[in-house]
Amino acid sequence: MADIGFDVLTSEISTVQTVQRLGRVIKVAGGVIVVKGLSNVAASGDLVEIGQGGDTQVGEVLQMDKDTITVLPDGGADGLCIGDPVAHIGNNEIAPHDTWIGRVIDPFGNALDNRPIFRGPDSRPLRGAPIRPTERRSLGERLETGLSVFNTLLPIVRGQRVGLFAGSGVGKSTLLAQLATGIRADVVVIAMIGERGREVREFVERVLGPEGMKRAVIVAATSDQSPLVRRRCAWMAMSVAEHFRDNGRHVLFLADSVTRFAEAHREVALATGEAGSLRGYPPSTTHLITSLCERAGPGKDAAGDITAVFSVLVAGSDMDEPIADILRGVLDGHVILDRKIAERGRFPSIDLLRSVSRALPEAASAEENAILSRARKLMGTYDRSEMMIQAGLYARGSDADVDEAIDCWPKLDTFLAERELHSSKESFERLKNCIENAELAVP
Repeated sequence: MADIGFDVLTSEISTVQTVQRLGRVIKVAGGVIVVKGLSNVAASGDLVEIGQGGDTQVGEVLQMDKDTITVLPDGGADGLCIGDPVAHIGNNEIAPHDTWIGRVIDPFGNALDNRPIFRGPDSRPLRGAPIRPTERRSLGERLETGLSVFNTLLPIVRGQRVGLFAGSGVGKSTLLAQLATGIRADVVVIAMIGERGREVREFVERVLGPEGMKRAVIVAATSDQSPLVRRRCAWMAMSVAEHFRDNGRHVLFLADSVTRFAEAHREVALATGEAGSLRGYPPSTTHLITSLCERAGPGKDAAGDITAVFSVLVAGSDMDEPIADILRGVLDGHVILDRKIAERGRFPSIDLLRSVSRALPEAASAEENAILSRARKLMGTYDRSEMMIQAGLYARGSDADVDEAIDCWPKLDTFLAERELHSSKESFERLKNCIENAELAVP
């Protein structure tokens, strides 16, 4: 075993509790339990251990009264009895460490890869506060991504927060994997929220591989786990990303998906009595999502940055559903994957005309912006006329712009699917060749 350092040993020893406060279950109802005896020591959001011996589970304090606390158990209320002991664990903090790189952990900081894992010397809150807006740096330089479309038409810059909106089965997870391996960053933190269990190992071994895992930390909560664990997964991953950011590193944060994060919160909130108002989502959902997103972005002073990609699973490709609508308003760009494009076999199935990067025009030079503007115009012209063209109703020569769009569209469509590891400069040259029939007006 590698030298773990004296600070790690000190941190592990500090977690040993010599005195443990106990309460008792006095009520079980609606998936939550009411506990007496801990109201003077527990705080909202604290963790407790329910049961004794080898048959225990973790719970989180949701509500407090003068004499009792309400707890949501991790594994549900089945099998719990009146009088069962409940031990107070402590506040909702974590202590990430640099040795977590290359590891797969659960939302409580426990290893999922059958190897020992240790706490760091400094604890940090699970739901940390964002950096003050006046102290943040501006967005940084354009990042190489390994995908031509993101090197040009939808650039991602250091510290940017991007939303990836898609229905099921249109290549969202595959695109996230390509960004995880293609974007240049010091550390990659991946939150797999409510993911299918079989996909965790597949993602580690086949998608990232040994090289990718050398710079990655994966926080995973599978779909069979309680909403308490699934919701915590996003907070845990963001706190880990903030740890590396505060150490001066550039962190790439990937969350898959914010929709499952919001769904887990809905289950927890409804259990506490909060009413559903936004198509079943409670009013606190908006603040929950925006506060998570605001924790990413550029750092301050000597700190690093968190470049974030948040995926959103839109039901029925409805871009006006609450989660998608909330995210579009707070992010620095959005990428929409279209089912019709996926069905004709072009991946990534990005709908360029509905996608936007708010890093532009600053992320490109005047000449590059002219190329991007012309490419978008040609694709927009073809899109408006596509029905007539496919039906054979358009006669060549009727409109010079449409003629030019017809000539360029196959090349542009192929360009959007390029996955070769071109640099941004090479990608712009290839894009320019796609529209070589068009005149470029450089401002």
